[in-house]
Amino acid sequence: MSGQGSCERPVFIADHMLGKLARWLRIVGYDTVFSPRFSDADIARVALREKRIVLTRDRGLVARAAVTRCIFIRSQEHGDQLRQVFEVLNLTPDAGRIFSICPVCNRSVTAVEKESVRGAVPEYVFETKENFSKCPECGRVFWRGTHHQRTIAKFMKIFRKG
Repeated sequence: MSGQGSCERPVFIADHMLGKLARWLRIVGYDTVFSPRFSDADIARVALREKRIVLTRDRGLVARAAVTRCIFIRSQEHGDQLRQVFEVLNLTPDAGRIFSICPVCNRSVTAVEKESVRGAVPEYVFETKENFSKCPECGRVFWRGTHHQRTIAKFMKIFRKG
């Protein structure tokens, strides 16, 4: 597949072999549909209907006539997989988009008032953090703590490695 020609952010659908890649794409801010229960036909149908790029390690799925935009993922290691997607589409890593999409639900998280998360986060976090966001689907609450910093460091390491 050639580079991302327009300014539009790509959206993805990953096959059952790429759950970890799907989670990482969400973590770094890309809308990525994933279900281990999707059949090849389901993936092709959703990709066509929603104009998603198929991410797969299944050569049979690549060969399906209905799959017009597809990246065959070569590596089994998620860091290499993430780097391949970024290279193929000529995407630029953006640490500022980390955790802008819920890694579980694939929904954009939204900023919420601090008071609205009282009791939903550990007391120490509530007392020491000012900015929170929340997934409208599952209700998970996010804040910039040590996990956020470790994720950015891992993300940057993946791209330095390449």
